[in-house]
Amino acid sequence: MSEPIRPAVAPANRLRLQYADEAAKLGPPPIGIIDVHTHLRGESAIRIYRDVARRFGITQTWSMTPLEQIPQVRHVLADTVRFIAQPDFRSDDLLHAMGDGFLSRIEAFHDQGAQLVKFWAAPRSRELSQKAGVPDLMNLDGPQRRAQMELAVELGMGIMTHVGDPDTWFATRYSDTSLYGTKASQYEPFETALDTFDVPWIAAHFGGWPEDLAFLDELLERHRNLHLDTSATKWMVRELSRHSREDLLHFLQRWPDRILFGSDIVAQDEILETNDDATQQIFDLYASRYWALRTLFETDYDGPSPIVDPDLAMVDPLRHGADDAPTLRGHHLPTDVLRRMYHGAADRLMNRLCEL
Repeated sequence: MSEPIRPAVAPANRLRLQYADEAAKLGPPPIGIIDVHTHLRGESAIRIYRDVARRFGITQTWSMTPLEQIPQVRHVLADTVRFIAQPDFRSDDLLHAMGDGFLSRIEAFHDQGAQLVKFWAAPRSRELSQKAGVPDLMNLDGPQRRAQMELAVELGMGIMTHVGDPDTWFATRYSDTSLYGTKASQYEPFETALDTFDVPWIAAHFGGWPEDLAFLDELLERHRNLHLDTSATKWMVRELSRHSREDLLHFLQRWPDRILFGSDIVAQDEILETNDDATQQIFDLYASRYWALRTLFETDYDGPSPIVDPDLAMVDPLRHGADDAPTLRGHHLPTDVLRRMYHGAADRLMNRLCEL
């Protein structure tokens, strides 16, 4: 007798939650949430995102939207969206797009009201730099990046960057240290840039090292212009759940105006064209990120994450399968901490940017 066919696990909803109901159970957050880290493009996907955001109490979104799609996104989200300048990653001419082309786009984004510029400096950026034929093209200490940062500062803009990547990736994908460097080495040019350009900075993804709160504590102590965001939900769930409530709370209370809420949600119409059930899948994708982050920060939930995390099997394939997920351990943070992380810190940072 053949075994019954098991339904495929939905990567964003392996627990088969009804996210609309779960949003109602969570109720409104203690203050409207500013999500400082998203990637929104495509009008149909953004309408689904808008529905999810409203259900989970997101009142403002900062987005790395392609320059050409700003009118489209603004049409749907109106004054609830702010834009972050980024290069044209889809260009066929990487050298121009990451070099002089980015200079002109920074000015164009600024004309559209953008007050932050994103510099992607993950280890994988070295692959793109080599492809473009200029090994230091995207390095934070490279001449192109320095010129772009100088322009951003001249225009009164702050800086966001992605530096580092999960420990799981350095244990596997980045084994070639001659190309990618070590995790610690990622922070040397980053700290130099922090000292050189004294404007507000946001280091995405908990500064790229949520695994090590002690390191981040020292980093924030050394650089008073630095902020961190909580984006990259799978990464945050896996690593912040491993810290004790006491340790995470102490860290957040020590830096009350320096930690900002972010999700790293990517909204794009291309996914909606894949199958007839795509609308529900996309709703679940966006909702899973907000459910997981709010559950992590607001509740005492202690159980499996609804989001598949392939890093587990990548690091330990004998112990984990492709559909496994880590434990999500809620930290039930105090209301005053939530209010600052969800809204106050971002509001304060934006006010400072408006003064530049």
